[in-house]
Amino acid sequence: MMDAPATAGFVDLHMHSTASDGSRAPTDVVRAAKDAGLIAIALTDHDSVAGLPEAQAAGRELGVRIVNGVELSAVEGEAETHLLGLHLRDVLVIERELGGLRDMRERRGQQIVHKLVALGVQVTFEDVLAQAGGGAVGRPHVARALVADGWATDVRDAFDRYLGAGKPAFVAKDQLGMADAIAMIHAAGGLAVLAHPGPAGTRERLAALAALGMDGVEVKHPGHSPNDTARLNTLALQLGPVVSGGPAWHGAADGPRTIGMMHVPQEWLARQDALLAGVARTPVV
Repeated sequence: MMDAPATAGFVDLHMHSTASDGSRAPTDVVRAAKDAGLIAIALTDHDSVAGLPEAQAAGRELGVRIVNGVELSAVEGEAETHLLGLHLRDVLVIERELGGLRDMRERRGQQIVHKLVALGVQVTFEDVLAQAGGGAVGRPHVARALVADGWATDVRDAFDRYLGAGKPAFVAKDQLGMADAIAMIHAAGGLAVLAHPGPAGTRERLAALAALGMDGVEVKHPGHSPNDTARLNTLALQLGPVVSGGPAWHGAADGPRTIGMMHVPQEWLARQDALLAGVARTPVV
């Protein structure tokens, strides 16, 4: 008998697919989770829930629980912050809200392409849409179009030369406010979880976000140092009911990031389930 994979029995609550900037279709993400022995995953595409129906169908077929999720980009002060929405119950509500965000992302993509063309880079918005595959348009899709058309050696090169902040084709993103992002997730019946805060996840910051209704913190993430993880876990246990984690996996382009690598315990998912099953939502304070 073959040994079970080292990731068997765990969950991953931060995953991406081709519905945003991941490289694998939702079905393939679920299949990879099944192969890794995970019992549940959350599909949390950037500003998109388009991949959830396919993921749910694959989950039923393969015996992997799929948590409806999304990763929203929001403004906190002057900085961009990512907020995970987990356990979305009314996906149609959030889909309507996200429609406006996708329109903003598409307009931004068009503006980036216009800047590139003005620089002499022959890329079209149709090239970008082809890379997005029907998902929400983002800078990674522009980068992949540049690579495909021979204007950059790889995605990192595209960002370094054209697309990163301060580079000649950079266009700032119209942003959702943090309070509105939290309210959007709650309106869809979900839990609002601060994504990968790292060393910036201070007690003071978490308390301020709690005042806006935040439900919890992503503790386990590849970008966190061991000290970050330990500190955030302690804060989360002291301050609120929800802890979460996942690899923010995007597929082949993620290099050393692999499904299941964060060893997120299923007990964390059970705690989220218990909160949603009837325990009153208690923000971090």
